Amino acid sequence: MKKNHRIAVAVALVVAVVAYSRLHKSTGADTTAPSSRGQYLISAHAESFRFGSLEFKACALTQEHSAATTEAYCAPFEVMENRADPASRRIQLRLALVAANGAADDDFIVFLAGGPGQSAVDSWPRIAPALAFARRHRHVLLLDQRGTGESNPLNCAALADGDAMPEFDPQRMAEQTRACAEEVGMHADPRYYSTSDAVADLEELRQALGAPRFDLVGVSYGTRLAQHYTRRHTEGVRSMVLDSVVPNELALGGEFAINLDNALKAQFANCAAHPACAAAFPDPYTDLMRLRDQLREAPRDVHYADPISFEAKTARLDAFGLAGLIRLFAYSPETAALIPHTVSEALAGNDAALMGQMGVIAQGVEELAGSGMQLSVVCAEDADRLVADASVADTLLGNQMVEMMQSQCAIWPHGERPPDFNEPARGDTPVLVLEGELDPVTPPRYGEQVVAGLEAARLIVVKGQGHNVIGRGCLPKLVSEFMDTLDPAALDVACADELGQIPHFIDFNGAAP
Repeated sequence: MKKNHRIAVAVALVVAVVAYSRLHKSTGADTTAPSSRGQYLISAHAESFRFGSLEFKACALTQEHSAATTEAYCAPFEVMENRADPASRRIQLRLALVAANGAADDDFIVFLAGGPGQSAVDSWPRIAPALAFARRHRHVLLLDQRGTGESNPLNCAALADGDAMPEFDPQRMAEQTRACAEEVGMHADPRYYSTSDAVADLEELRQALGAPRFDLVGVSYGTRLAQHYTRRHTEGVRSMVLDSVVPNELALGGEFAINLDNALKAQFANCAAHPACAAAFPDPYTDLMRLRDQLREAPRDVHYADPISFEAKTARLDAFGLAGLIRLFAYSPETAALIPHTVSEALAGNDAALMGQMGVIAQGVEELAGSGMQLSVVCAEDADRLVADASVADTLLGNQMVEMMQSQCAIWPHGERPPDFNEPARGDTPVLVLEGELDPVTPPRYGEQVVAGLEAARLIVVKGQGHNVIGRGCLPKLVSEFMDTLDPAALDVACADELGQIPHFIDFNGAAP
């Protein structure tokens, strides 16, 4: 299955987290919410320690495409695959703790990764700058959700079969999905890898630690997990930060097409507002659809150099492949700024510029290739509510994403969602919701929807930004202040308005002066 097909199923990618050195000075309040300290202290240079029933030992977290490592502590953590069956196999979940920079309070930051299918441990290097301030006096827990990373992953070769990009073929998709289910069935039962199973794992971890309170930080799909954990275990949650939030009422995939088109049109409106860009690309959306129509009529082989390995590659590009590429481009302002120019180049016969960026954009989300875990989630929680929508048939993405999910879920073994799964989030837990103004996946209206049902929540919409914004500008300091005060209404969020959309590239040298 083509790479963009695999990645497009994911709801979220964790990309473009800014460097720690770019963060602004804090403008927050001096008061802090009551906290306790002393139960979870780690001695300087400790090689091992015990928290609750868990034995942690020093370890190093590696980083994809880098020789850099992160000092951490790891502990074995085993759970039952099927808690309803006393004879169920037991599975090992990868657990890591990144120690606080100073004396630690007794609440833990818990990072919940996106996808579904991303590893929290492997995602840490990209999210770390966003939590640099918040972890000054809090430990961070990284638990690979079951089915991801090194937690009995549901990976299979059948869904990761090379770089070719054929048009979506339901029969071929069915064959690949069936082969994948057989492969992962040798070591896992895919029915027990849903959000609800992950909620139970997280609570079991909390109890094993001695029942501390959690500050949940969810990104994209991770916000679904955060909301459902809080619903089941409110007493265990001190605060939530929901970045690019997924409302409980939403069926994942049902609005992908319209959200992408809306975001692209809003991004292109910025081009129209700048004379140099408007002159170079009078109608980027029409150009994009013209390229799509060309590829519908005649898919073509693209020869390009991989930007990471420099290896010469050839890939088949068709209309759906184009939609997947553009969707990934639209996630962050840095890559969205390239869309008009790369589309213009492709219309002129140079597809390499479009395809060459794929290797860069996909960095950090390689684990989604061939991941059956996202099928276990989507098929149990969303697929039966997905319906092809005639009104989006002529959008860039169209209904093929829905058709693909339905084709796979007709075969994939999956569990059932709880009766209250789609009820809106409620409660008085302090919540900070972050949304990018131009998010092509989880637009600001999702944040408005979630905040409406919460008693102590605040929404920050960050101008000009896309998906996953927690690392942008002053947001890391606002997140830290929020965790300290538990008062989202008191945050001075004016600094977030300093961000904006990156001007579109006029040529490969960048935007016009």
